[in-house]
Amino acid sequence: MTEMISQRELRNDSGRIMRALVQGETFVITSNSHPVGELRPLKKPRFARKDDLIAALEGAQKVDFKQFREDIDAYVDQGIEPRG
Repeated sequence: MTEMISQRELRNDSGRIMRALVQGETFVITSNSHPVGELRPLKKPRFARKDDLIAALEGAQKVDFKQFREDIDAYVDQGIEPRG
């Protein structure tokens, strides 16, 4: 939801506005009742940092890729013949 606020409200209620931004709210800033700008939250990054991912996987089990491939081949039909 977009809330219209004056530049005075932006100055006086910055704490409330910042909390609302964290919650995903968007604001249109007005000056003399005319819209002059938009204040909206930034999109959160979609990817993890490399160092965080490495740290999370440090204790993971090792994968035997030959055995993994044999297991896949035993249970999944990967033939080139059409099904049906």
